[in-house]
Amino acid sequence: MDNKINVYDIKISGMTCASCAKAVERAVKKLDSSVEASVNMATEKLSISYDKEKVKNEDIESAIEKVGFAVVKEEKDKEVIVPIGGMTCASCVKAVERAVKKIDGVKNVQVNLATEKATISYIPSKVKLYEIKDVIEKAGFKVLEMEKKVSVDDDKLRKEKEMKTLFNKFVISAIFAVPLFYIAMGHMIPAPIGPLPLPKIIDPNINPLNFALTQLFLTIPIVIAGNKFFSKGVKSMIAKAPTMDSLITIGSSAALIYSLYSLYLVYSGDKMAVHHMYFESAGVIITLVLLGKYFETRAKGKTGEAIKKLMGLSPTTAIIVKNDKEIEIPIEEVEVGDVIVVKPGSKIPVDGTVVEGHTSVDESMLTGESIPVEKNIGSSVVGASINKNGTIKFKAEKVGSDTAISQIIKLVEDAQGSKAPIAKLADIIAGYFVPVVVVIAIIAGLSWFIAGKGAVFSLTVFIAVLVIACPCALGLATPTAIMVGTGKGAENGILIKGGQALETTHKINTIVFDKTGTITEGKPVVTNIITNGNITEEELLKVAASAEKSSEHPLGEAIVRDCEEKNLEFYKLDKFMAIPGHGIEVVINGSDILLGNKKLMKDKNIDLEDLEEKSDKLASEGKTPMYVAINNKIGGVIAVADIVKENSAKAIKKLHDMGIEVAMITGDNKKTAQAIASQVGIDRVLAEVLPKDKSSEVKKLQQEGKFVAMVGDGINDAPALAQADIGIAIGSGTDVAMESADIVLMRSDLLDVPTAIRLSKSTMTNIKENLFWAFGYNIIGIPVAAGILYLFGGPLLSPVIAALAMAFSSTSVLLNALRLKRFKVEK
Repeated sequence: MDNKINVYDIKISGMTCASCAKAVERAVKKLDSSVEASVNMATEKLSISYDKEKVKNEDIESAIEKVGFAVVKEEKDKEVIVPIGGMTCASCVKAVERAVKKIDGVKNVQVNLATEKATISYIPSKVKLYEIKDVIEKAGFKVLEMEKKVSVDDDKLRKEKEMKTLFNKFVISAIFAVPLFYIAMGHMIPAPIGPLPLPKIIDPNINPLNFALTQLFLTIPIVIAGNKFFSKGVKSMIAKAPTMDSLITIGSSAALIYSLYSLYLVYSGDKMAVHHMYFESAGVIITLVLLGKYFETRAKGKTGEAIKKLMGLSPTTAIIVKNDKEIEIPIEEVEVGDVIVVKPGSKIPVDGTVVEGHTSVDESMLTGESIPVEKNIGSSVVGASINKNGTIKFKAEKVGSDTAISQIIKLVEDAQGSKAPIAKLADIIAGYFVPVVVVIAIIAGLSWFIAGKGAVFSLTVFIAVLVIACPCALGLATPTAIMVGTGKGAENGILIKGGQALETTHKINTIVFDKTGTITEGKPVVTNIITNGNITEEELLKVAASAEKSSEHPLGEAIVRDCEEKNLEFYKLDKFMAIPGHGIEVVINGSDILLGNKKLMKDKNIDLEDLEEKSDKLASEGKTPMYVAINNKIGGVIAVADIVKENSAKAIKKLHDMGIEVAMITGDNKKTAQAIASQVGIDRVLAEVLPKDKSSEVKKLQQEGKFVAMVGDGINDAPALAQADIGIAIGSGTDVAMESADIVLMRSDLLDVPTAIRLSKSTMTNIKENLFWAFGYNIIGIPVAAGILYLFGGPLLSPVIAALAMAFSSTSVLLNALRLKRFKVEK
């Protein structure tokens, strides 16, 4: 990347629709040709890259604010309140302040004698809280126990505050809108329900001026409650980037201005003008828009619950060892190299390696494995996992954003902020939406006026068209579904890296699985021990394991491991000699032992007796037989194999049920590969393929017109993962930053492959439904508001009903996206 180019995300508040997003993008792109900008409505973030020599951050923030939106700034300094005991006078206060202010990294300190508390702001990267406490203690005062605070995501707090504000504004406006609607429309309701009675003092036929003034006074508080629509709408129009707020502003303002003109006519003596007022339309429109925005904000808050759950996994504090003392500090203050103590039942704060103690750890939040994993000195531990029993000490190796859980959160956040290709159509339309709607409203209003329907009828049409149009539904249709879809995947250990991967995964018709570590466990084990009858299976294993203990061959390691797991003792070797390509020859307790393949036995003229046939049968099953000869006589055969994972066959059957062809790629010989393939139901075997040639094999399948996914371990298979249309990496949960893959399966369970495809299908169906309703709503709603039904003898749409429909449209799209939360994982 060019050193001159700066790339970062800006959090923006106040955006309500796709037109808002386009307004922001246009405003910042005007700054310089180097600026590239993309707004995600659901996450409320602007992703921007620009030449830092030509554009300043302040320019970007100013451009955003000029079009009526606010930049949400993250607080970099940390502020804490520290209770202090032992202060008796103002001099004590000064002493504490002087001592703390001397610390490099402390920005400000204020001590209150009455409350006995110090408010300290500091830079966490320069100074740690425990160091500040030490200085206070050394100054002669006692640091009391700090109040425990619940760690809550700032973004969640902001959205909750926004929801509360919107709800309060809606309640206020509703209190005035209900009587306003009754007064303005009650006397027009036909029998048998109406006309509804009004007191004589505000009866339009008796006291028309009082009737008009009462409506005005009831409308003013509603306009104040909805003042943000007007201020943002006007700002965006001045910036030549109109938004949905602009439509509300124009429509409501038109109703208010016309109503004020009618009020003037009534005051001037024209009593009939009292029937041409639109105060109730302006008031009820604002009230309903506030209600719609409240429901929309509430639903949007739920789309990001997956991130909140992931954030909630990490503990807030850690106990570190400092000068042989245990000190509890905030997790943000843990540094690489710190020795951390974790007691039974506690969460492990960061990633590291055990240096003392023994325990078992529940890592199900990362790997999906419900059985706790044993941890000893040298074992790695992962932040957010739970220490089940035993106290351990471990050295911190990855902290902050480098931990596995932080990488997962970052990966999910990036995915939720990305745009799917299908969103481009909605983005293009949204960019032209508001100006086109304004033009349609003007043309429709003028057309009816020219047709002789009068100013009131024409104004009704003009306002209804502006109010019913809803760019929000268009802007929310795709990103909300992507947020919920990727979040649901993360909850189930399926990390989808972006909108494009989520959109295209459902197109897969061919999947290529790597064999070792993907279909199989990747760790050879002893599967069969067959003797000639003159030696026990246990004795044969002891002899073979003792011989192989000095070998580094993977098959030999499997035999040694099996002996250790059975708690058998090893014999002492007197002599060891490797025979390349054949096996080994050793001497144990004076006996000459040969261990190796059939070729070794033939070269040494060992009679295999009936074991040769049994050995060949084992080989046909995909196992590797190793012969053991003792003093030039065959003793038996030990078969070693890389066993198939428990769910491999089940996952492949599910893929077949979905109509997907399954292939397996491996460097093994064809016979062994075919044996494994037949066990799990593979359709096509690509055997004896070198790692560097795997990507070529994937390319060949693509040239056959297939849409190919490659499933591998994300390391040796990186080129093939990158070549495939969709790369799926199987990780242990700690290796989540596999750049070559589009999807990471944290649980190493192949059943997650069909689940990922089903999730992609469900998300795409949801997006298409959302876009259908969003486009359909506007395509039908705008002509109806323009009076097309009235033209053919039907009713004219009231602006109030238009406002209600507009509020419902964006909320319905969000609620439809939230249906994805009910997605079920089939096992």
